Amino acid sequence: MIAGIGILIGVVIIIATLFINLSPQFGGKATKEQQSNYATSKNYKDGTFINTNKVKLDMSLIDMGKSLIGYLKSQPNTVPKNGLPVKEVDSLDIVEFKKESSLIWFGHSSFLLQIQNKNILIDPMLGEVPAPHPMLGGKRFSKSLPIEIEKMPKIDAVLISHDHYDHLDYGSIQKLKGKVKMFYTPLGVGVHLQKWGIEKNRIVELDWWEETSFEGLNFICTPAQHFSGRGLSDRTKTLWSSWVIQSDSENIFFSGDSGYADHFKQIGEKYGPFDFAMIECGQYNEMWSDIHMFPEETAQAGLDVRAKVIMPIHWGGFKLALHTWKDPIERVNKKAKELNIDMVTPLIGEAIFLKTAAAYSNNSWWKDYE
Repeated sequence: MIAGIGILIGVVIIIATLFINLSPQFGGKATKEQQSNYATSKNYKDGTFINTNKVKLDMSLIDMGKSLIGYLKSQPNTVPKNGLPVKEVDSLDIVEFKKESSLIWFGHSSFLLQIQNKNILIDPMLGEVPAPHPMLGGKRFSKSLPIEIEKMPKIDAVLISHDHYDHLDYGSIQKLKGKVKMFYTPLGVGVHLQKWGIEKNRIVELDWWEETSFEGLNFICTPAQHFSGRGLSDRTKTLWSSWVIQSDSENIFFSGDSGYADHFKQIGEKYGPFDFAMIECGQYNEMWSDIHMFPEETAQAGLDVRAKVIMPIHWGGFKLALHTWKDPIERVNKKAKELNIDMVTPLIGEAIFLKTAAAYSNNSWWKDYE
């Protein structure tokens, strides 16, 4: 019996080791030359990227136990019972779109931005499970996407905030890469894209506060308070960020993942005010409050970056924390009203036109779903 258990454990370890080392899901590793280039960044120290503030990244054994027990227990209302509603998007509507700039939400933190007759995808995690294997994560809350990747037209650029599975998905990139002209990432994330077959000349990596232009648009890599990693040994080997997107007439902010800190005010002072800001709101817990905001902080961050209109993101997609699925939107909705901030909450797949976003009817659609 003991020998049999030992053999079983050995087989499991071998399979896990092979999976981690051979599966393309885990991405690439930086070369010594690339690491040498990262060393010029103020955000890189002793072989890893760092936050500006002192941030707790490792949970204690007690916290890990609490988290594991919480996930294993049957927590009520953490997942919608019947899936969330999705408004379908026609590929011809995307191709023929000539109106004012708009955003289409895919749930969680994924967007299609149409601006100056260009299609920009932001954090396009369009897969079913935010994990390296389907058995290692929970499924998407919605049973479908507004439009499948195969039906999408040409994509001019993709912006990626960091390399976690709920923001950078191997399967999505494989389906998208032939459609995309350019990819923009924080430092190091391009290593994964190259591993997945995307040419180096189609990837632009930026450090915090660095800017680049793309066919009349300006992309600015701005700070976030978070971390990175896709495997067991690559934590903080790539940088994480928020993004500013500027055209001649619009100024947009995308928070990526972040704990609440003073970088929001710095971004607002340097690049605000913003016409529209997509700000993280979901997957929070007291045990990791340094790296994910609470909903009340989401609303405050909207004030800090000087946004005219905010949209809560990082909710409505996946269960990655122990709160109920409605908790993020209910709490931020209440706080935004207290702070007198204009906030929009579209259905998945519903277009928001940026110039008229403040007039959008906030219909609290989530109240109709269990």
